[in-house]
Amino acid sequence: MGESGNFEGLVAIMDRLRGPDGCPWDREQTWKSLRRFLLEECYEVADALDRADPDELREELGDLLFQIVFLSRLAKEEGHFTAKDVVRGIAAKMVRRHPHVFGDDRAESSDEVLRRWEEIKRRERDPGPGGEGKERGSILDGIPRALPAMMKAQQMGARAARVGFEWKREVDILDKIDEELHELRAAVACSDRSRVEEELGDFLFSTVMLARRLQVDPEAALESTNLKFRERFGRIEKELSRRGIPVEKAGLDLMDRLWNDTKGEG
Repeated sequence: MGESGNFEGLVAIMDRLRGPDGCPWDREQTWKSLRRFLLEECYEVADALDRADPDELREELGDLLFQIVFLSRLAKEEGHFTAKDVVRGIAAKMVRRHPHVFGDDRAESSDEVLRRWEEIKRRERDPGPGGEGKERGSILDGIPRALPAMMKAQQMGARAARVGFEWKREVDILDKIDEELHELRAAVACSDRSRVEEELGDFLFSTVMLARRLQVDPEAALESTNLKFRERFGRIEKELSRRGIPVEKAGLDLMDRLWNDTKGEG
């Protein structure tokens, strides 16, 4: 089968698994069935990053790479592309989109690099010299529809900001958040469910824009709060258990007092 400790060896393993004498489970997989596993591996990589665990990260990156090789194998079977085509494609794209590294262009800041990146992407989407003969695509094209809504909002805001569609000051975004909160309160007071959903969406979108402007990852910020909530609520449960009180019967007043006590503990 050849050397298994390199990329070609991994591709060979995948070929064997999908072959006539390979694994029945692997042979049964399809584009649709692998989608779930691909997403799971992405989240497991992210979890290893959050926990700053290099050993776990190495293993999870391997699992993610295997899913890429698996999908490439399915594509090869249908005559679309191979794993080598995937590698060639991303290598060529990285060289093409970094002319300040592999060419004669200059970029003095990360912001300038990102602007150039978007310009190159737009040129790639437009056919012919200068893109004549076809309506120019949106700068929002290419944002995956399957992304979580918060991450998608962050990417849309970032792309729009690169072409100047951006609040000038952080306080302007805070004012917008106040405006959206006022509209949300009004919708809640009217008990209009569809309007509440719309206004809540506007409020959340504005908070994501503030996070992006402040260079805070909103997903990471929310996850940090999730972990803090889990820890503090766990303390409440332990204290109620110590007192012999079932959590279901503790009541809001008592749990709220215990919650405030946990805040003082850090």
